[in-house]
Amino acid sequence: MRYTCPFFLILFIFITNCNHSKTDPISEVTIQPSVAPSDSISGEPNLVVGDDGGVYLSWIERAGEGRHALRFTVYESNRWVTPKTVAEGENWFVNWADFPSLAVSADGAMAAHWLAKSADTPYAYDVRIAQSFDGGSKWHMPLTPHSDGTPTEHGFVSMLPQENDRTLAIWLDGRNTGRHSEAGSRAMTLRAAVIDRVGGLHDEAELDNRICDCCQTAAVRTASGVVAAYRDRSEAEIRDISVVRLRDGAWTKPQAISKDGWKIKACPVNGPVLAADERNVALAWFTNADDRPRVKVAFSKDEGVTFGQPVVVSNGVPMGRASAVMLQDGTVLVGWMESLVGDAEFRVRRIHSDGKADPEVTVTSMNASRRSGFPRMARRDDTLFFAWTHYDSTASVRVATATLAHAD
Repeated sequence: MRYTCPFFLILFIFITNCNHSKTDPISEVTIQPSVAPSDSISGEPNLVVGDDGGVYLSWIERAGEGRHALRFTVYESNRWVTPKTVAEGENWFVNWADFPSLAVSADGAMAAHWLAKSADTPYAYDVRIAQSFDGGSKWHMPLTPHSDGTPTEHGFVSMLPQENDRTLAIWLDGRNTGRHSEAGSRAMTLRAAVIDRVGGLHDEAELDNRICDCCQTAAVRTASGVVAAYRDRSEAEIRDISVVRLRDGAWTKPQAISKDGWKIKACPVNGPVLAADERNVALAWFTNADDRPRVKVAFSKDEGVTFGQPVVVSNGVPMGRASAVMLQDGTVLVGWMESLVGDAEFRVRRIHSDGKADPEVTVTSMNASRRSGFPRMARRDDTLFFAWTHYDSTASVRVATATLAHAD
């Protein structure tokens, strides 16, 4: 299997029309592997740019027989600093697709989530969220944002810092899926709650009462609210992408964005991603409608109220597992895993809001199995950050950076 990460690799994204890039043209992307933050067995990486400007990488690490630890590091002075531990324990639910996350406020306050088993059945697990107010050295007692107490699935969390020293959490909630549920529907639901700094829960809400069972959620802040995206599920088993928006303290009704018509009687484990800058929002997702695998992206100029026609990002045979970051000129860099013969690649492509696309760029080759998880991306100023799980005989988190070079 071929890996690009041990080598210094220069890859080019050529500008084909200067009208697309007057404010922030990209003439070259240079991908440089970084020193891995851990040499232990690790996986499930995630990246976030905090409101404090820091770039944070989190992952799960094996901490002994039957034990796992959630660790994180921050990028400072062109390197990942010494990792810190959020939590460590037994009986965690560790899954290739349901990875932990961090949310970091402007004052450096942090919230982190992971998953813990709640019963012996395979998919009975709860969300745990802990907070730190000293840079991650000490973490307070974790809380559970859902209070139903059912031995069902709760996960695929998105978190965002909010005003008034609070954190918004959105998750998939399986309280209605239990055999003895009194609810009329036994479908997975989408729920949200706001957490204050002493662990109190506020504004608990059900956002959608029937959604796909195990696809990732996504959430971004806009100029005046929040947009959240997820894979919906109709009674006819159509599993396309919908959004809800938080505006003036109230959630909107679910709004279907992609009308791909993907009918599938099982969860594809392939959720949407969002990127935003003030009023501009980009939504990317995977679909296999009509047995044609595609990664798509759609743009909104009004904070997710409306979206333009989707653009097909991938030309080959994508596996999905999308990621996205907004660039300073309003274009979006979309990432995905591309299927090859016995292999896969983590690729990225810059898409303009008018539908024009730059050439694809390969970040690294990857194992095509589930063990590779979901590669992630983030951007701070002119630097792109990549993280993925390298799997050979064991799993380990790998990282890389790329500098966006501007044309004169």
